[in-house]
Amino acid sequence: MIEVKNVHKSFGDAHILKGISTSFEKGKTSLVIGQSGSGKTVFLKCLLGLFSPEEGSIAYDGKIYSELTDDQKRNLRAEMGMVFQGSALFDSMTIQENVMFPLRMFTKQSKSEMEDRADFVLKRVNLEGAHHKMPSEASGGMQKRVAIARAIVNNPKYLFCDEPNSGLDPKTAIVIDNLIQEITDEYNITTVINSHDMNSVMEIGEKIVFLKDGLKAWEGSKKTIFKTDNEVVTDFVYSSELFKKVRKMYLDEN
Repeated sequence: MIEVKNVHKSFGDAHILKGISTSFEKGKTSLVIGQSGSGKTVFLKCLLGLFSPEEGSIAYDGKIYSELTDDQKRNLRAEMGMVFQGSALFDSMTIQENVMFPLRMFTKQSKSEMEDRADFVLKRVNLEGAHHKMPSEASGGMQKRVAIARAIVNNPKYLFCDEPNSGLDPKTAIVIDNLIQEITDEYNITTVINSHDMNSVMEIGEKIVFLKDGLKAWEGSKKTIFKTDNEVVTDFVYSSELFKKVRKMYLDEN
């Protein structure tokens, strides 16, 4: 579990995060949503330990990050997996080498052990036989699956995803959503996803945190988001006619 208490983050005179408190449970997919400029990216980087809040605390299974030693922080980072928005694969490395990269950084495994582990996670994301391809030879959907394989290769406790469906067609986006959900359930990971994709919210949003102007404006689930009367949320969620119709159908049925 990740517990966030009263987190503030500023850059100069710009107060980006304004006292955010929430929690993310183990074994659940949690989505952080909001418009551009709402603070989502800064919030995610605080969760990753890349930014240090001026106020408040972030605890990982009871361990407050700011109170850890440098060695303890490094050990904690080894328990984190990250799927970047653009996949962030190394162009000069094969798919197998990309997946093995965290193992080289954080473990002392032999080459054969790393290859076996990479083989296992590539099979898990349905990329058997892709080991020796270069990223440039892979489609956008394949690259995202490679990024997920790399993120889970070190058996992380915490998985962070930044717009994992960015640039994907709707069908492939659903495949990626389902894969993240399955891996979260299977390995009991605490998963936090930054997203503006309402399809992802409705597919896998077991918990949803809505940010606006650096504040937590609402939190709930994909079920309760249909019921909320919070105008800030409804203006964002139901900006399309499709979701207005979906909401009406849901409320009529319930």
